[in-house]
Amino acid sequence: MKVFCLGGAGKIAREAVVDLVNYSKFEKITIADYNDEEGNRVVEWLNDPRVDFVKVDVHDHNDTVAKMIGYDIVMDGTTIALNGKTTACIAEAGCHGINLNGFGEEDPYHDIFVEKGKTCLPGFGMTPGLTQLMAMHAANQLDSVESVRVSHGSYRPIAFSKSITETTTYEYDPQLPGRVVYENGEFIQVPPFARPREIELPEPYGTGTQYIIPHAETKTLAKALESKNVQLIEVRGTWPEQNMKLVRALYDYGILRNDPIKLNEKDVGIMDCIAEYLSQSKEGTETKLYGYALHIEVIGRKNGDIVRHVLTHTHPMSDGTVEGWEGLRAYTRNVAIPFAIATALIAEGFVHEKGIITPEEAFKTPSLFFEELEKRGIFVHEEIEMMNVPSEVNSNL
Repeated sequence: MKVFCLGGAGKIAREAVVDLVNYSKFEKITIADYNDEEGNRVVEWLNDPRVDFVKVDVHDHNDTVAKMIGYDIVMDGTTIALNGKTTACIAEAGCHGINLNGFGEEDPYHDIFVEKGKTCLPGFGMTPGLTQLMAMHAANQLDSVESVRVSHGSYRPIAFSKSITETTTYEYDPQLPGRVVYENGEFIQVPPFARPREIELPEPYGTGTQYIIPHAETKTLAKALESKNVQLIEVRGTWPEQNMKLVRALYDYGILRNDPIKLNEKDVGIMDCIAEYLSQSKEGTETKLYGYALHIEVIGRKNGDIVRHVLTHTHPMSDGTVEGWEGLRAYTRNVAIPFAIATALIAEGFVHEKGIITPEEAFKTPSLFFEELEKRGIFVHEEIEMMNVPSEVNSNL
């Protein structure tokens, strides 16, 4: 098997490549990136005969397709803005595909993947991705589902890479049409910072206010849980406190609209200027606490009783006590490891659906995925509360 790691020199994608080197059955692992200096540096760092590098410019469609042909799967670690272009290349090349974002740019290529008998799984990392599997694990134990609340804390600098800066500004763009909740059979548009809710994340992250964000889980879980008569789905998220304060101020002052201003006789977006500053500053590229935390609450009925499932996840700390999880790597590996596991499972034939699919459709037995995470030191925990019966069950999955 061969995997084409598009954008593989990026800080998250390279961690996914590390996982493929350590755990997968791939015989060839190609780092494909426009940045040949960083790409070759990753190859040298990995020091594995299966790993090589090829320079790729995804704006050159024909050349990119030619380089992808013959690979079993493309693990696409590029930014949201490029996912339409990259998916077009993957589909034409006749490879399976997977990416981290899943904002819908992939949908027009569904029929091509089906025609070629290939699978494309957009939006599979920690969230979206693992979050859907955690929600489905709880929902599968219930007769009906009343509500699903997906929450996460993403503890990383606001601008350690351009793609992360783009994600930050994208999610709080005031004009974004995809910031919705699912309520009583309808998708309802909400503004940035809507529906604040206090969420208790595992230590060391603690309790904080989270707001609705535009994530794929809202729509994919509504589809997956239609037969369970789900009434409410909300997805929230947070970043380090200083990040949230900054984003709120940028929103309040209208800066997130990215209105053009005159600078040295040139028209530039005001948010583009700030993004450039953040990517070049200590304040934008460092933070005190690194890592990731998920909190999934599913409430429903089982045998007539109201049951509340709360699933969380934990991982090695960023303080250097566990080798390979120091500092920023405690964040990037959380995103990258589920990405890599899903990539390997698709290539190995564990996923049978063709075309553009969702995490819920890809992995119908979430516990098997959780077992793979445990091998890497990532654990999913579950608390089950019978809300009309005084008993509680706790377990590590």
